[in-house]
Amino acid sequence: MEAPIEGYENKRIYVWFEAVNGYLSASMEWAEKTGIPDAWKRWWVEDARHYYFLAKDNIPFHTIIWPAMLMAHGGLNLPYDVPANEYLTLSGEQFSKSKGVGIWLPDIVKRFHPDAVRYYLSVNMPERRDTDWNWEDFTAKINNELVAIYGNFIHRVLTFAFNNFGSIPPPGKEGGEDAAVIEEVMHHFAEAGTCIEECRFKEGMKHIMRMAQLGNQYMNASEPWKLVKNDRERCEGVIHTCLRIVHALAIASAPYMPHTADAVWRMLGNDDSVHAHRWDEAGNLQERKLEKPVPLFSKIEMNEATEDPFSTLDLRVATVAKVDDHPNADKLYVMNLDVGEKGMRQIVAGIKPWYTKEELLGKKIVVVTNLKKARIRGVDSNGMLLAVDENGRAVLLTAHADAGDTVYAEGITPSPIPEVSFDEFMKIEMKSMDGRIVYRGKALRDRVDFIATEREVGDGYPVR
Repeated sequence: MEAPIEGYENKRIYVWFEAVNGYLSASMEWAEKTGIPDAWKRWWVEDARHYYFLAKDNIPFHTIIWPAMLMAHGGLNLPYDVPANEYLTLSGEQFSKSKGVGIWLPDIVKRFHPDAVRYYLSVNMPERRDTDWNWEDFTAKINNELVAIYGNFIHRVLTFAFNNFGSIPPPGKEGGEDAAVIEEVMHHFAEAGTCIEECRFKEGMKHIMRMAQLGNQYMNASEPWKLVKNDRERCEGVIHTCLRIVHALAIASAPYMPHTADAVWRMLGNDDSVHAHRWDEAGNLQERKLEKPVPLFSKIEMNEATEDPFSTLDLRVATVAKVDDHPNADKLYVMNLDVGEKGMRQIVAGIKPWYTKEELLGKKIVVVTNLKKARIRGVDSNGMLLAVDENGRAVLLTAHADAGDTVYAEGITPSPIPEVSFDEFMKIEMKSMDGRIVYRGKALRDRVDFIATEREVGDGYPVR
């Protein structure tokens, strides 16, 4: 952006000096468009706390440049807190939209409960060090923590209470084990609140899970399934205590798992939303009829968590460095490919009838780098190039990025496995469409552009 000052036309305003102004200018524009021009002052001039959530690489811009600009202007609220996280990686790789490395929210929330995703992000948040999104770990934490501890406690309490009482029973006698467990639960409830205020969200979620653990331990020790047969009054007291813990969990969970907290709130017999209530109402449990409970979460299998089969492929851009005739086959080439960070590798390719050596040299092609190693007519082949099969004629796929860059399908997170068999590869159906290559309607691309065919081909031809 050019500096708008005479005599400084050859100077440019640093992007992060200009960009942070958007916080203020967007607020002013919003106020103007809503017909209340001064509405922005409610947050920028009046009493308000400004929190800036960001990654560690943006700390200087929000703790030095932006505050300095606000102070120079005067009369505007300064940042109250700048909670900066470390980096979250995906199976060891840095998130990158251009390389297709990421978790695509529109896809993942179709496959998993949104609050299950929120839970994993909360307990795996990179607050103090870099952390990794790993599908095996995701499956384990959802099944062993969210389902087995949190979901199990709430469902078993609500189910027992609904089946045996139909409403929230009266409390038992004051003191004793009931009071002790409530005191400990509310201690963790308060700690969770403090963690949220101080932007220590990962630790806050641990306190909430501890509340559920205490509830499970208390219920197991009290054995209400026995009490309901021989001491109904005591059973009522135990279940009332358990429901108090569920009530507190609904409020404590609301900032983390809003949909689940609302579902629990309504199963407790409330006809409004938990989000309409204050944090300090956690201990205020009123007797009312209960709604029929349903499970909050279901266990997931590893194959459910694993991405689409396409994600198992390790597709890379490769540059053809050398082409030789196969010593034992007239229609095969032995090709040496530069695959960037993966180094040089040799493949055997059956495209000799359609391409000369000179046509292939220097081309950027797409290669499957994790295909099971094969020996073809006495020569090792460590990978396979991709081409469209147009009625028996091979047409190469062309790439645009640097050698070694990832090729991916839009919306599918690459999560390659060490080795893919040829039979497994053949089950992954890619085809030509509108001059591009698609998989289940999702276009293949590298970080520069879409993957296309070297020359025009019709729609629907398979990639081999």
